[in-house]
Amino acid sequence: MAGLPERLTRAAATSLLAGALGGAALLAGEMLAAKARRYAKPTMGLALRTSMGPAGAPPLRLVLLGDSAAVGVGVEWLADTVGGQLARLVADGTPETGPRHVLLSSVGVAGSRSMDLATQVARALLGARPDVAVILIGSHDATSLRDPEEAAGHLGQAVRRLRSAGVQVVVGTCPDLGAMRSMAPPLRQLAGLLGRRMARAQARAVTEAGGSVVDLGAETGAVFRADAGTLCYDGFHPSADGYRVWAHALFPAVAKATMTGV
Repeated sequence: MAGLPERLTRAAATSLLAGALGGAALLAGEMLAAKARRYAKPTMGLALRTSMGPAGAPPLRLVLLGDSAAVGVGVEWLADTVGGQLARLVADGTPETGPRHVLLSSVGVAGSRSMDLATQVARALLGARPDVAVILIGSHDATSLRDPEEAAGHLGQAVRRLRSAGVQVVVGTCPDLGAMRSMAPPLRQLAGLLGRRMARAQARAVTEAGGSVVDLGAETGAVFRADAGTLCYDGFHPSADGYRVWAHALFPAVAKATMTGV
């Protein structure tokens, strides 16, 4: 009986190792399957510059920066993108803001990470200064296993540059990656965990840099998890319905930004 604890310990260790190896193999297989999926691409004919709202209303320059969300990958019409739907909400206005003539543009690039924002900020500040910038970034940082603090640091620098140029900034943090159906469990749960870590780091960096934060994961994740129709055919990028959910989540902060003096 003296050797029983040792045998149990060895057996437990062997089981744990086998479980770990099996789990790692499962995750590796799911990662390969996720990479092999056919994902939506930017629509080449999609205009990234338009105007909405009464021509006689006060003008508002709204620019989007970030990854595929900023250019509406997953939909074919500008009106269905998060930028188009957000611009329509801003143009319609609220009792406090009134209607606005929104001049919408985007300098986002599909597949971008936070380190790519410096170039986008430079492009956004060319010509007439935007009044409000909306940044949507973080998904690719999280899924490529970037250090959250490092990625958030790049985001914070982008917010500071825009704020120093007199631009109000609203950041939609990393969405709920656990709602993405392009990944199977347990990879989906792991992605959700990585996304939440990224969002927390982003929120701290943006607040310190003087921007406004909208936690897209917390505010819209439950809707995306419950309704498969919020995602386009690839199970990763939002559909028109998904972008509408994001636009409504972002709108209160953007409306407030339009009324905030610089």
